[in-house]
Amino acid sequence: MFARWLQRQWFAQRRLSPALWFLLPLSALFFLLSRLKRRLTRPQRLPVPVIVVGNITVGGAGKTPLTLWLAQQLRVQGRQPGIVSRGYGGNADVPRAVELASSPAEVGDEPLLLARRSGVPVWVGRDRAAAGLALLAAHPEVDLLLCDDGLQHYRLARDVELAVFDGRGVGNGWLLPAGPLRESLARLAEVDAVVCNGGADPRLPVTIRRFEMQLQPGDFYCLDQPALTCQAAQLAGRRLHALAGIGDPGRFFRTLEGLGLAFSRHPFADHHAYTTADLAFAADGVLLMTEKDAVKCAGLTPGETWVLPVEAELSPALVELILEKIRGRQVA
Repeated sequence: MFARWLQRQWFAQRRLSPALWFLLPLSALFFLLSRLKRRLTRPQRLPVPVIVVGNITVGGAGKTPLTLWLAQQLRVQGRQPGIVSRGYGGNADVPRAVELASSPAEVGDEPLLLARRSGVPVWVGRDRAAAGLALLAAHPEVDLLLCDDGLQHYRLARDVELAVFDGRGVGNGWLLPAGPLRESLARLAEVDAVVCNGGADPRLPVTIRRFEMQLQPGDFYCLDQPALTCQAAQLAGRRLHALAGIGDPGRFFRTLEGLGLAFSRHPFADHHAYTTADLAFAADGVLLMTEKDAVKCAGLTPGETWVLPVEAELSPALVELILEKIRGRQVA
C-alpha cells in the first residue's frame, strides 16, 4: 500500500510533493552511497562487446521489448547475441541458464519471457559479469551480449549504454526514496542514446541522441493454447477483466482502451508472484494480461484467458549506432 502511494507521489506531478520532504535526508544518503559504490567497483571486461539496456528510474519503462527488438535486429545483421539479466523476482544467485521450461520463481519473469521470445541464449545471475562468462562458455558462438536492466551494475564493463524512459519520464526528478531516480539526470551525459517509450520528458537533456519507441500490440493468444489467437473485436462486448503487474499498469490498460475494449482494471505490483486467489476475480468473465504476467499465471487462471503480445518499433538507426560503436572497439 505504501509503495503504491509513494509511486503516485513520484509521478503525479513534476515537482517534489511536500508529503515527501521527510525523505530528503535519505535521498542525500542514497546519493553518497551510490557514488561511493560506483567509485569502489572495479569493472570486468568480457571478451565480447556488451550493450546495456537500462534506465535511471525505478520500475519498468520498456526495457524488455527493446532488448527483444535489439536481439532480433542484431541477428538480422549477422550477429550472434546472448542476453544476461539479474533475474529480478527469481532466486538465481549464481549464474544459470534460462530454459523454456524454467520456473519464473527461479529465474525471474522477464528473463523467462526473453528466453521464450528471443531465440537466443539467456543467462541470469546476481553478478552479470559472471553470468556473461558462463553464457559465453556454454555458447562460444555468441559474439556480443545484451544486458537487460544493468545500467547501475558497474561491475560489468560495457561498450554501449541505452537509457529507456516511458511516458512518466523522470517523475518529480528526485533521487530515491524522495523520487524515482536511481541516478541523477547528469548520468545521462554518459549514455550513448536515450530511448523514449511513449513521449519524451522535456527535462531530458537535448544534447543526447534520442530514439522514439512505439509498442505495437499484436493479436491476443490463449494462455493455455498459444496457437489459438483472436482479435480485439472478437472480445468486445464480453465481460472483461484486465490484469497488469508491470512498472506502469496504466500503460497496458491504455493499450486495451486503444483497441476499443471496455474492462475492469486489476493492477498489481511489478514482478508480483501470483496465486490462484489473486485471480479469482476473473471467474465471472474473460481475463486479459500482459506476456510478462502470463509466464507466471499458467495453471492459475479460473477460466478463459488471453495474452496480448507487443512488439517494439524503432528506427534502424539505433542498430547502426550500436554496430558503429562495436566496430570501434574491435578495431581498437
